[in-house]
Amino acid sequence: MSASSSTNGNFPYPGVKRATDGAGAVVQVVTNVTQAAAAYPITSSTTMGGGYSMAAANGMENLWGDEIEFIELESEHSSASTCEGFAIAGGRVTNFTSGQGLVLMKEVLYTISGKRLPTVFHIGARALTSHSLNVHAGHDDVMSCADCGWGIVFGRNAQEAGDLALIVTRAAEACQSPFMNVQDGFLTTHTVENVYLLDPEFMKEYVGKPEDKILNLYDVDNPLMIGVVQDQDSYMKGKIAQRHYYAHMRPSLIEAMEVFYKGTGRQYGLIDTYKMEDADYAFVGMGSYMETAEAAIDYIRENTDYKVGCVNITSYRPFPSAEIVEALKDVKAFSVLERMDDPIAPANPLMRDIKTAFVDAMMGFEEHNGTKIENMPLMIQVAAGLGSRDVRAGDFLAICKNMHGGVNGEDFKEYATIGIIHETALVAEVDPDVRHPEAYSMRGHSIGGYGSVTTNKVIADLMSDLFGLYVQAYPKYGSSKKGLPTTYYLTLAPEHVKTHCELNHVEFISLIDTNSLNLGDPLRGLAPNGTVFINTPKETIEEVWKDVPVWARGRIREKNARVLAVDTFKIADEIARNPELRIRMMGVVLVGVFLKATPFAKRYGMSYEDLMEGVERSVRSYWGKRGEAVVQDNLACIRRGYTDVLEIPQALIQDTKSDTKAHRAVNMNTFVSVEAITR
Repeated sequence: MSASSSTNGNFPYPGVKRATDGAGAVVQVVTNVTQAAAAYPITSSTTMGGGYSMAAANGMENLWGDEIEFIELESEHSSASTCEGFAIAGGRVTNFTSGQGLVLMKEVLYTISGKRLPTVFHIGARALTSHSLNVHAGHDDVMSCADCGWGIVFGRNAQEAGDLALIVTRAAEACQSPFMNVQDGFLTTHTVENVYLLDPEFMKEYVGKPEDKILNLYDVDNPLMIGVVQDQDSYMKGKIAQRHYYAHMRPSLIEAMEVFYKGTGRQYGLIDTYKMEDADYAFVGMGSYMETAEAAIDYIRENTDYKVGCVNITSYRPFPSAEIVEALKDVKAFSVLERMDDPIAPANPLMRDIKTAFVDAMMGFEEHNGTKIENMPLMIQVAAGLGSRDVRAGDFLAICKNMHGGVNGEDFKEYATIGIIHETALVAEVDPDVRHPEAYSMRGHSIGGYGSVTTNKVIADLMSDLFGLYVQAYPKYGSSKKGLPTTYYLTLAPEHVKTHCELNHVEFISLIDTNSLNLGDPLRGLAPNGTVFINTPKETIEEVWKDVPVWARGRIREKNARVLAVDTFKIADEIARNPELRIRMMGVVLVGVFLKATPFAKRYGMSYEDLMEGVERSVRSYWGKRGEAVVQDNLACIRRGYTDVLEIPQALIQDTKSDTKAHRAVNMNTFVSVEAITR
């Protein structure tokens, strides 16, 4: 299933359409169906833990009237142990973790599965600290725990993260086995998209009351010894006997997916294929870049002779061997993308499992219904996206060309990397724009702590609410961004946005960071007739334009771009009653500027009053809990952004005579290119 597609047909519980991120989608589920969370959240799972903690602090009750509890321990190991105890007592409990936090609790993960405790942990998959610390997406944390006896599912986007949170709760309790619900850290946990939030009535019916579904092993009326010592005479028997439960994991997960589809209209499977019917080549992987793969496949098929498709693996454990072989057995070659690297193993984990599946199929093992395959496709492994390294459509084309070379006896890399400069790297020769033709994108350049990330989310929520557009808002987070340059991205489109990568093709560029024009090329990728917004203390259009470097003027003319300007600092300083919020509120001014500069209000025939009514709904949803004064101050900042923004006339922009008087005649050629830095 592609969770991107809207729910079609007459299904009783399609959900309520909202804009939220992957963490928010999970929190909406678990605060309704669990009784407690015991967690010591680590980046990038912190927003899941924070959301649950806030709900508990506000006295929220789950769907059966139990007031939920948030228990924060001193470490991830202690949190997992607390979850173990809560589950032993028959409670439905959850946890949120990432990276080293997941690895720290590994000792306890074995005992949770060994005691058949059907809890679900929600993972913001994060690269493990090795040669350096990285807080971004990687799958090595999850792979390090793949042998712990837990079911493991991967969502590609916010919709799937929320849906799978509920699906695996039902599956876990049906087979008395724990599950991990995994989404890519930051790339999914913090990316705002359109989501159909699950109906409470459906959730209540779907998973049932905890007391009716979970065994209480601490029942004093039915005493039971657990966690006992077993010597040579017993341990192996007990360990092998646990296979009984795992035999039920696969059918339990499939049943949970089928029942979910009947209720919501969103269909999931152990794997999901895209344009594989006639494919000669295929991309295989898990997580957010598999949606980018779909957008790249459309481009590759339209612009080359390569017949390519992809296989997304939703269920890593139980491993869908038969389904994977059936999907891939007729292609000439496939490449397995993995967000980790294990150089001293025969292959990275997913590739090892797929190779094993093909060997089993060639031998006609029972799992493959005794059907033998005669040949195996060429299999290539690709390390991609480690630490949230960007994975772009051009990278997929490079992977496709590498497979084609291998099949046709040309030089190729049997182990490859993308997105870096290295002897193993495949070079992306093009960077195609694979967005929807009617997509509208913004890239913002700001400073960490200026409130721009929150502003980006507000704009996404607002555009979804007012105009019914599909949105994707993604901040380029870092481990040390406060006070330093940062970048954020927003795309609006008439259909689900599949690309999970940084935006190099944009219609609107926001320069909240007044120094950004001196530090690099923030105007790269600006579309013809695009818009540039400059945050500036200058009060007249002549002074604003005089402050724009000559190289930037040339780019603006080349693109026939509009230039808008206003002093966001001044507006926030004049309006904010709380001095601590002044710096953050200057980012909020951009909401008004964006509404004024973009074509959507005119396109949809919406008046200023209609816009401000929608703005107020969004502002209250974000800041209502902070009091009416904060709400009114944010609204005032947005209104001032709309009314006060200046536009530099094209006559002034096109007048090259004034270039010699520019304050900052910076030579663009002195900049190091973005490609040289990032590749």
